[in-house]
Parts: sequence; C-alpha cells; structure tokens
Amino acid sequence: MKFIALTILSVLVVVFVNPFTPFWIVMICIGMISALLGAKGFSSFLAGGLGMGLAWLGQTVFISYQTGSPLPDQMAEIMGLGSGVFLSMITGILGFLLGGFSAYSGSLFRRLFKKRPDNLYRG
Repeated sequence: MKFIALTILSVLVVVFVNPFTPFWIVMICIGMISALLGAKGFSSFLAGGLGMGLAWLGQTVFISYQTGSPLPDQMAEIMGLGSGVFLSMITGILGFLLGGFSAYSGSLFRRLFKKRPDNLYRG
C-alpha cells in the first residue's frame, strides 16, 4: 500500500509542482513524502523512480504530441542519439533515477531517527 501511495504521490508532485519549481525541489518533496509514508529500502526507490520517471516520460510524449514540433528530433540529432523517441526514453530513465534516489534518501533519513532497542546483545 505504501508503494502505490508513494508512486501516485510522486506522479502528482511531478505533474503539479515541477512546472513551477526546479527539479531539485521536486526531489526534496519526493524524499519528504517517502520519509513521511515510511516506505522502506528498495520499494521506496522503485516507487519514487516509477512515479517521477513515468511522469517525465509522459510529459515529454504529451508535449511533443501536442505541439507537433520537430524540436525533439532536432535535439536528438544534435546529440547524436538518432530520434526524439530515444531522447524521450533517456528523459524517462533520468527521471526514474532522480526520483528513485530521492525517495530512497527520504527512507534512509527516516531510519536515522528510528529508535533502536538498547537492551540487545551486540556481541
């Protein structure tokens, strides 16, 4: 349940906050959401990554479809990537990594303040 909630909230943050703020603000927001939800480890990485990656991929496809602009293909040609579709895939992968690491950082931040029992044998 935390996985689905983190994924949906990540998508919502990217869609509604990212047009008005830089990407690093969105990363901080995703990290805070991950810390507040208490998502753990790899599942938080996947949830944050899927949320931000799918949102960035969806936005690039939507914008290029809506405008019909040749700019993505021209940019991909300048970068030597071939086509605008490949450039959109790279954007989605970059969003996945940024969202995943920010959610994982939030998860690790929460673990910093988790109280550990002190009466255990640590031999």
